[in-house]
This record gives sequence, C-alpha cells and structure tokens, in this order.
Amino acid sequence: MKVVVALEARFERTPDGAIWTLVGFAYSFWKRYLDVFDQVCVVARVKDVSHVPSDWQRVEGEGVSCFPIPYYIGPWQYLIKAWAVQQAAQKSVGHRDAVILRVGGMIASCIQPMLVKTGHPYAVEVVADPYDSFAPGSIKSPVRPFLRWYSPRRLRDQCLEASAAAYVTQDALQKRYPCQNFSIGVSDVELGEETFVSQPRYYQEKTAPFTLIFVGTMAQLYKAPDVLINAVAVCVRDGLDIQLILIGNGQYRGELEAQAQALGIGERAIFLGQLQAGEVVRAQLDRADIFVLPSHQEGLPRAMVEAMARALPCIGSTVGGFPELLPAEYLVPPGDVEALAAKIREVIANPDRMARMSARNLEKAKEYTEEVLQQQRLIFYRYVREQTEAWIEKKNQSI
Repeated sequence: MKVVVALEARFERTPDGAIWTLVGFAYSFWKRYLDVFDQVCVVARVKDVSHVPSDWQRVEGEGVSCFPIPYYIGPWQYLIKAWAVQQAAQKSVGHRDAVILRVGGMIASCIQPMLVKTGHPYAVEVVADPYDSFAPGSIKSPVRPFLRWYSPRRLRDQCLEASAAAYVTQDALQKRYPCQNFSIGVSDVELGEETFVSQPRYYQEKTAPFTLIFVGTMAQLYKAPDVLINAVAVCVRDGLDIQLILIGNGQYRGELEAQAQALGIGERAIFLGQLQAGEVVRAQLDRADIFVLPSHQEGLPRAMVEAMARALPCIGSTVGGFPELLPAEYLVPPGDVEALAAKIREVIANPDRMARMSARNLEKAKEYTEEVLQQQRLIFYRYVREQTEAWIEKKNQSI
C-alpha cells in the first residue's frame, strides 16, 4: 500500500528531475514510513532551479517519490496560486492510498475536504499550533488576525474528523486539537547515536564572551530571532559580555542583520546562514555555551532537542511543547524581551547552575532516540494502514 503524506515543506527540483532539501525531510526521514507501507508519496511545494549546493540532500529514493505542488511562500502568494495549488493537491491522492496530513497547513487543507466528502479515511500528524503561529510578531501580514482566528478552527475540525492522530507533543497540542478516534503522542525528532555527546558540560567563570546560539528559520519570525536580538542588546547594554550565533536563512535575514547593527551589536550578532543539518550544525552547538529559542509557536522544537543532546543549557518560551522539554524556570513568555534578557543574565551568572542544566538536558534528550520513537510511530502507521484497508474492502463489497 502507498501512503500519501502532505506537508508544508519547500523543496527544489533540478533539471534532471531530482528533488532536494537542505533542512529536514531528506530520504532518511521518509524511510521510517517504509517499515509499514510499500511506497511513500510526499506532497509538498517544489521550485525549479538550475542547481543546488553540494550539501543539499535528495528527498526521493527507493520507495519514496514526490508529488510537486506549485511553489508559494506566505499567505499572499498562496492566494495568488490558490486554484492551482488546490487542483494539484487533490490529484495527489488515489482511491487506494493511505493518507497522512501533516497539519496545519494549506496543502493539507486543500486535500482534507475532498477526503471527508468521499469518506476516505485519513490520519493527521499535528506538528504545530496555528494559534501561536499567527500570534502578534510571528508574521508580518495584514491577514494575520484573520488567519489566527480561522486556522485553529480549521485544525480542530481536521483532527476531530481524522481516523487517527499523531501529535509531536505528549499533551500540549492534544488539549487544543483533540482527535475523537485513535491518537498517540510521538515526536518526529530524529536523534541517532552520533547526535549525543558522552557526558555533560562543566562550566566555570569565563574571561571570553559567553556564546548564545539560535537555530531556526528566518523565512518568517515564528522562532522570534528579532526578540532574541533585542534581548542580547539589553544584556550588552547592562554590561554582559556575550555574542550571538544565528543559524538559519530566509527573507527576514537582511532585516535582522540591520536590526543588530541599529542596536549596536552588529559585531556580536554573527549570522552564519543556512547550514547543512547534522555534523556541521553540531560543531557550532559544541562551540556555544547556551541555546536560546524564544519562539512564538512550536510543536516540539527539534532544534532544541538536538541542542540538549549536545548537553547545552537551553532557554525557551512557554508555548507548544517547550514545557515538555524544560522546567518552567527556563521558560519565558513569548515576545517578552525584558524577561528573556533577565533569564539570560540569570543563567550566565551561575556556572554551577549551567552545569546542572547541561546534565539534566542530556538525560532528557535520551527520551528522543530514534529507536524509542520509531516503535511508537509503527503503532500509528499500522493503525492507519489497517483503517484504510478496511475502508477499501468495505467499499469493494458494496459495489
């Protein structure tokens, strides 16, 4: 049986027809579905390019294909291409396919009404909370208030009508978006043995600057790099010797660099751009002292779990799955610059506390090893396949 998985990822296609990704959703990600399904069809946005950098990875491979959706970024581009996107998305699903929608997102929203109309069962993987995604400060769009009102309602309907749901959190997303049928909480983080360091870190008084590190997209401001830059400026103004490493890219990078310059911390805010996931990013994490991700929205933040596996002390916000990863004392309200600056100062001032955070985070990250999580995912995949097979058999009997 083939499983169609629809998601909001953005890929690039070279003239030879190969489809590529830099961050996440490479072939290794999709292989997990092949433990239960015979084929995987990935439905996502695809842009045609002349070439990709050498560090990009293939999406397709043995048993994994891609169904391209017209490329768009943001609400306005979607509105311009809405009809073409809807037509393409609805053609991606066959009558005998199992369907998993990674929600919320526009592509899933194009497919789901068709499935409901025909009675075709579908499952959802709930990876983010649109109520937080469209919170003030997260995106710059005049339609943001409407999207914050509409999108959570749409997601609740999608979850209620799904035959099964997998949530990347253990509790947070389930409360807002319940599924009345089978559900399970399992992260989509991938942590292999090479991801973990062997022991916690030891901290002592430093003469060199403390290094904070941020890993996240700059295509939108969901991850709040602007809030972090403001907080670092407050810390520097108060006499703290720190620097900030930012890994990620997107349309707001230039604006964020200008923000750092305007605040007088241009030399302390180091923008590395988009780095290849894996060893390259881990090397930067190992050089840093504290990982900070003050997001406006999250499911379960993969970047933070990876930082925890490197035994980094971490500071996050109170949204999404952060409270499942960190104690409340290391969380701040989203968008609160002063609270974030105070938390950074508080943590850096206590090397013993940082060492305890390091040990605690490394141990917590071990709950997210691939071996543990895949066993939970298999329960979900098998249920989805069984439900689809039962529906197909029932439909055949009625003919």
